[in-house]
Amino acid sequence: MNKIFHVITRLDRGGSAENTLLTCLGLADKYELMLVHGLSLESQMTALEKESVDRGIEKAENAGVKVISMPSLVRRIDPVQDLRAFFSLWRLMIREKPAIVHTHSSKAGLLGRWAAKLACVPIIVHTPHGHVFYGHFGPLASKLFLLLEKVTAPITDRMVALTEAERNDYIEFSVSSPHKIVTIHSGVEIERYKTAKVNAREKKTSLGLNPQALIVGAVGWLLPIKGPLYLLKAMVQIWQSIPEPELIFVGKGELEDELRKEALKMGVADKVVFLGWRGDIPEIMQILDVLVLPSLNEGMGRVLVEAMAAGKPIVASRVGGIIDLVKNTKNGLLVEPGDVNGLSLAIRELLMDKKMRVEMGQRGRTMAHDFSVENMVEKIDALYSQLFK
Repeated sequence: MNKIFHVITRLDRGGSAENTLLTCLGLADKYELMLVHGLSLESQMTALEKESVDRGIEKAENAGVKVISMPSLVRRIDPVQDLRAFFSLWRLMIREKPAIVHTHSSKAGLLGRWAAKLACVPIIVHTPHGHVFYGHFGPLASKLFLLLEKVTAPITDRMVALTEAERNDYIEFSVSSPHKIVTIHSGVEIERYKTAKVNAREKKTSLGLNPQALIVGAVGWLLPIKGPLYLLKAMVQIWQSIPEPELIFVGKGELEDELRKEALKMGVADKVVFLGWRGDIPEIMQILDVLVLPSLNEGMGRVLVEAMAAGKPIVASRVGGIIDLVKNTKNGLLVEPGDVNGLSLAIRELLMDKKMRVEMGQRGRTMAHDFSVENMVEKIDALYSQLFK
């Protein structure tokens, strides 16, 4: 069996970690797989989230994946730890002699690819899981990451973009040659969301929601790049004329305290529920009437596929890879990033039209199958097979 290394900084409940674990699980019977990851301390996981991650790691190990924790492999920029991580990865690759090193996300991508090059690994693959060329950091840091990606691209045999929009960005920014980039959508466990059963009234009550209210929800990190403040402001506009709907934020992040304060200051704290990280997302999806992703930049947005599989209509920003998943007026409505008024109008339109919500949800459910785990694993396997020739 050919030996393949996967390298990622954080194994949490984020999209890149989910993608990486599902890839390893799907290919464990065909390749000798090793997954190297950091301690994910920046994720500040709750006990429940940590238990969920540990279950995922245990499942991977039971499938035959060798999982290695590398404490020096941190997400933040830390010259001392980064140097330690680089040489630790290099020594590991020298010893294990993998046929392919497949890195994930920016930091692991830079350290892992150069370690693989120094260790004379035959094939190097990188999945950026979005990019940091704009929106994530200030102008200086963004330019630095762009420069580092351009310098590292020549030693990379293949780049895996999650969407066509992401692929186009890497070409337009002159990071990589078109022939080196393949688009493979991040896979989602479709059936978990499609078949989830829940008593909506009971579920809403258990979450502290009005069992009769329409529910607007955002699922994901509460970070500036995800635009949760725009969603809150949009809902405030809606509540001025339609007071009944309620808003839930599922997830956590640095903006949670600010969001709570803003909701209190605007006098709408009783209409906003913060659920934190949850392990029952498929069930929560079933009680949503509209799923909103107001991101300022987005590599793909796996939560969109989850909502589609659950048969829910979407309102999202017309940015990044979102446009690969959400087709305006078909399975959702697209608005410009940061446009509070546009966001408010789109959400209002769906809240006021049940027939539209149902029809969009049905179309989305059909479209979701293109983004299944099985499709992703099959395409990654085909990529590896091609590179081995």
